[in-house]
Amino acid sequence: MTGPAIAIRPARRDDVAAIVAMLADDHLGRGRERVEDPLPEPYYAAFEALACAPHIRMVVAHDESGRVVGCLQLAVLPGLSSQGASRGIIEDVRVASDCRSRGIGEALVRWAIAEARDQGCRLVELFTHGSRVDAQRFYARLGFQPSHVGMTMRF
Repeated sequence: MTGPAIAIRPARRDDVAAIVAMLADDHLGRGRERVEDPLPEPYYAAFEALACAPHIRMVVAHDESGRVVGCLQLAVLPGLSSQGASRGIIEDVRVASDCRSRGIGEALVRWAIAEARDQGCRLVELFTHGSRVDAQRFYARLGFQPSHVGMTMRF
């Protein structure tokens, strides 16, 4: 079995609209994202901040035609716990709805795990909403184990 015909590369400013469209493409994202043309400026400002942050990698997966079909953000966080271990925090894993179940999400997560190891991390963590049962099964299949209770405060 071969992997998906995709390539993973750093995200660019011209990818932001495709990334936001994927972030909005589920029951949770529809309520918090604004997919408009033109895209609201705060998305571009956030992208510029991410692009300049030395410990953050925002990547996209694209197919052979160049279409962005997936994305992921990896943050490397130094810490004192676990004997000073740095950890990789994986966020915003998304795959275009018409491209799911083709190995793209797995390729992105495996890329993030390898990158975290290369950056000296001793563990990787990710959080998924409690209602995303399919995502939880997906991450468990890749070796992730339930470990924390996440809590959120929005303002």
